[in-house]
Amino acid sequence: MTEETKMILEELKKMNAKIAEVQLTLENETNRNIKLIAEGHFDLSRKLDEALKVENEKEMLLIRVNHLESEVRRIKKRVEAMA
Repeated sequence: MTEETKMILEELKKMNAKIAEVQLTLENETNRNIKLIAEGHFDLSRKLDEALKVENEKEMLLIRVNHLESEVRRIKKRVEAMA
């Protein structure tokens, strides 16, 4: 085996070690972190849906209050007209 072949084989061993290290990092850290972020986004999405539901209920109540205030004004005018 020539000296050049030995050097190439040594470089290949180093590259394989680096590739294995990168694969382990992907499996153990990156994929796990992506999963955690995705779960966090799912929770945020659920919380947003809950907040929007409350906001929609609030809007409906404001519309109802506005309608009832108008009705009270009309009734007050009728009562004043009768008096």
